[in-house]
Amino acid sequence: MAPDPGDVGRRVAHRRAELGLSRAEVAERAGMAPAYVEYVEEQPAQVTMESLMRLAGALETTPRDLMGGAMDLPPGRQGAARRPVLHKLDPDECRRLIAGGGVGRVVFTTESGPIALPVNFSVLEGDVVFRTAADSTIAEHARGTVAFEVDRLDDAMSQGWSVLITGSAERVDDPRDLARLRERTRVEPWAGGRREVYIRIRPAAITGRRISVR
Repeated sequence: MAPDPGDVGRRVAHRRAELGLSRAEVAERAGMAPAYVEYVEEQPAQVTMESLMRLAGALETTPRDLMGGAMDLPPGRQGAARRPVLHKLDPDECRRLIAGGGVGRVVFTTESGPIALPVNFSVLEGDVVFRTAADSTIAEHARGTVAFEVDRLDDAMSQGWSVLITGSAERVDDPRDLARLRERTRVEPWAGGRREVYIRIRPAAITGRRISVR
């Protein structure tokens, strides 16, 4: 099935935002007019393979990723970079990386053993906040000590980072706290449905690693 042209534009815009680039900067990298980058992002444009390759190069990714062709594959299938460097991240850098929210994995223990589940999250005043359903496994078990992991992997460059938080999770029931979270977090679970239970993780420790290329 051919990729949806609108989906390509959304992936271009998302990747550009991840890199902190303006449309003009992407256009300069790709040798394109800024108006064309805007057109690709905002209209259901049919993009030629040549243009897609130039956009992918400018965005430090692959045409396959921009088309969504790697969605059913786990990350990290590319080989390691020739000269990788592993850095430890300090807590401030870890907080900066996850400040915008996104998708992370909450890790907790059930009667059957440890489990890790992906959730859409926001960060508010240093705490991780996400929503779940009242009858979900997370709502039942994700209380007390938990871990929370967020990462960003760039298969094209064989580099990326990960942040690990350990702390205490709690269900937010106080009406004033709930009103504040609804107003300030804007957490929208991808899974949809009625997910009106807010879980808050108060970090006790934050560590991180980054793999870069010399």
